[in-house]
Amino acid sequence: TKEFKKEVFEKVQLELNQFGLVIYNANVKQLVDVPGHEYFSYLGQKTQMEAANQAKIDVAEAKMKGEVGAKERTGLTIQNAAKIDAESKIISTQRLGEGTKEEIKVKSEVQVFQNEKAALVAQADAALAIQKAALTKSSRVAEVEAAKAVAMREAELQTQVEKMNALTRTEKLKAEFLSKATVEYETKVQEANWELYDKQKKAEAVLYEKQKQAEATKAAADAAFYAKQKEAEGLVSMANAQGTYIKTLLGAVDNNYSAMRDFLMINNGIYQDIAKTNAMAIRDLQPKISVWNQGGAGVDQGMSSGGMKDIAGLYKMLPPVLDTVYEQTGMQPPAWIGTLRGADG
Repeated sequence: TKEFKKEVFEKVQLELNQFGLVIYNANVKQLVDVPGHEYFSYLGQKTQMEAANQAKIDVAEAKMKGEVGAKERTGLTIQNAAKIDAESKIISTQRLGEGTKEEIKVKSEVQVFQNEKAALVAQADAALAIQKAALTKSSRVAEVEAAKAVAMREAELQTQVEKMNALTRTEKLKAEFLSKATVEYETKVQEANWELYDKQKKAEAVLYEKQKQAEATKAAADAAFYAKQKEAEGLVSMANAQGTYIKTLLGAVDNNYSAMRDFLMINNGIYQDIAKTNAMAIRDLQPKISVWNQGGAGVDQGMSSGGMKDIAGLYKMLPPVLDTVYEQTGMQPPAWIGTLRGADG
């Protein structure tokens, strides 16, 4: 058809536009199979089979819809009947309940009305009782207030009488004691003035004495400070003089410290003092000094030279040694050595 041909041209032209080609005229020819290749034949068979199968499917669906529709109609009929029955029962129950509620409501309203009336009656009774009590109270209060008013008036009058009596006595006492109090007051004032004057004078005297003491203390402190200052100046001058003296001595001995030290020690008598101190120390120790004489050449004439001479000298040395030990320590030698001279003394 023309529409099919036009649609084919448009689809093909879309593909040719990318190459810059344009279709001016064309023929549409049906494609046919060549010997040995039945593609289009199979394609036609496929289309026919698909159409046949689709027809079968449509028939089956129509049959299914018919059976399902029948079942649905039957079920809906049963459901609607049951629904109507249930709704009927519900409506019947609702109507019955509403009737019962209306009955209860009416009974409740009647009971409420009765209770309200009873409450109004009780309230009226209570109000009446309250009014009666108030009237009774008012009458009693009035009686008590009247009695109290009379008593209070009597008390006020009695108080005024007592005040007048007290005022009279007070004026009398004032008249009696006023002159005496005035005299005593003036006397006390004079005594106080005299004591104040006396204390002021004493305080002035003490203050004057303290001022003089402070001035004297300050003067003494100034004098002591001046003396210390002069003493310090003297020490400084002495130190300067000694420094000059030492500097002169060092220059005289060509800066030889040892020579200057020896000169100062000799000049100041240091060596003499050291010798005197050592002598006194040795004298206070009172040492025992023994002089040993082992004999001269004449003693050794009868002895031959050699070892016997040495042994003889050793034996000659023992008595004086033991004697010295005994004198200084009081210890005696053993008995086998012999008796020392003076051991019994």
